[in-house]
Amino acid sequence: MTQWLTKKSTLWTLFALSLLLFAGFGLVMRTYSFSLIDELSDPGAVRALIASFNDAQRSAHIWTTATLDVAFPIAYGLLFAGLALKAFGRAGPFLALPGFGVIPVDLAEGIVQVLGLSANAAILDHKAWLTPLKLGLFCLGLLFAIIAGLVLIARTRKRVPSA
Repeated sequence: MTQWLTKKSTLWTLFALSLLLFAGFGLVMRTYSFSLIDELSDPGAVRALIASFNDAQRSAHIWTTATLDVAFPIAYGLLFAGLALKAFGRAGPFLALPGFGVIPVDLAEGIVQVLGLSANAAILDHKAWLTPLKLGLFCLGLLFAIIAGLVLIARTRKRVPSA
């Protein structure tokens, strides 16, 4: 798997897919005039925001979470992990852990959100720990991915002869 995941074409595809999916969230939010509950960890605040949604907004959020927010963590998580594996040698597998780890956590949060948006408000209590864990893994994975990108750019520049 690491050979596929560290290929330049795979990493660029994951990057493009991540950007496309991110833009998809903005498009849906703008079309239906609502905020996503993904960054909220306080169950009371989540419930209050959901209560402010009309039926169309609630339905759009459910479908967005069940589609875009399934593909998005897979794309960005694999991107973060692949960059760490490619750039950091022996430390790569360790530094790829946040990228790999954020995928199931983000997907679990999505399940909680869909169930919470579908009238099971009690399950939203799990966002109190799922969302901070997701955001922590995301930020750590993003940090490692940015550093990995800089390392890979520096390596490429070293190989290019000066004119």
